[in-house]
Amino acid sequence: MNFKRLALALCVTAACAQPTFAAETAAAAASQKPAAVKAVAQLSVTEAPFGKLPSGESTTLFTLTNANGVVVKATNYGGVITSMITPDKSGNMADIVLGFDNIDGYLKNKSYYGALIGRYGNRIGKAQFAIDGKTYNLDKNDSANHLHGGSKGFWAVLWDAKSFKTANSVGITLTHTSPDGDQGYPGNLKATVVYELTNNNEFTITYGATTDKPTHVNMTQHPYFNMVGKGSILNQELYINGSKYTPVDSGLIPTGELAPVAGTPFDFTKAHTIGQMIGQTNEQLKNGGGYDHNWVLNKKTADEWGLDARFSDPVSGRTLEVYSDEPGIQFYSGNFLEGKVEGKGVKFEYRGAICLEPQHYPDTPNKPKFPSTLLKPGEEYKSKIGFKFVAK
Repeated sequence: MNFKRLALALCVTAACAQPTFAAETAAAAASQKPAAVKAVAQLSVTEAPFGKLPSGESTTLFTLTNANGVVVKATNYGGVITSMITPDKSGNMADIVLGFDNIDGYLKNKSYYGALIGRYGNRIGKAQFAIDGKTYNLDKNDSANHLHGGSKGFWAVLWDAKSFKTANSVGITLTHTSPDGDQGYPGNLKATVVYELTNNNEFTITYGATTDKPTHVNMTQHPYFNMVGKGSILNQELYINGSKYTPVDSGLIPTGELAPVAGTPFDFTKAHTIGQMIGQTNEQLKNGGGYDHNWVLNKKTADEWGLDARFSDPVSGRTLEVYSDEPGIQFYSGNFLEGKVEGKGVKFEYRGAICLEPQHYPDTPNKPKFPSTLLKPGEEYKSKIGFKFVAK
């Protein structure tokens, strides 16, 4: 396997990101800090009880706060990101992530809200793949297919977690060992994930894993974003740095084609509102119930670090920029939200949030022409996602 990103020196500090990621964020943060926030915010990480699992195990909520007043909250259950509180152009703060105030909300509503996804993000067709001639049958938790690592994937386990603080950042280190045969996957997989919030208004997620048998790994994150914090996202604007996407069948499994977005509702190479073309008559939109597709990112190599997407509210100016070293990004337009669930005082209404998930392409284990997700003993899986909070 020619997995170039395995050789990357991906450390967890802001200095590891490309200069554009850190420098642009620093300039934006300096220009948008409200005076009142400057006076009271301090770089800190705190821990508090978040409730108990049916097993009786206790969960913990970690609150990361930077010197600009940006807050990211996450729990060791499923690595769930419960909140991201960021400023708009006037300094008004809002929580841009759908979620719940305690563990019960996540146990009752299993739609991957804010969750850490693994071993494999997205779908694997027919819930199986073959390695060296041996077929492995995975947990079928999406009709006949396998989705987001199975019914007890990384999003549904209690991770070991330790917080840390540096001169310019605060964060959490999460560790978990997925045993051989877990959800049908071969190999004992030792995973480490680091969440880090810096004073430059950057939040990075660095993934690492090793295995003792060949297996497939494709980790990502699943926050539901709304740049106002509530209401419809159809008037919010999206840019995706991808000129191709992977069409899917009616079961949302890629056909194997890399199709151009030009002239289709999938063209976000120039930012426009999500609602602009989502209602068009289009077979792919019908298959997804809207947008629920993987974009092929415009990168020179599959593991090149760069801007994947930009999601913004034109009224408040609150903007999220998404970076990664992944070849693809899944954009999901909240098509299955129905307004029946409420968390943190907000109803999760139809198309009331989107997901932007940097990752390798769906069903890669069964598509040999897609960039490989195979991890072998002696190799190290590494991947990194960066979220940059900007107000324009």
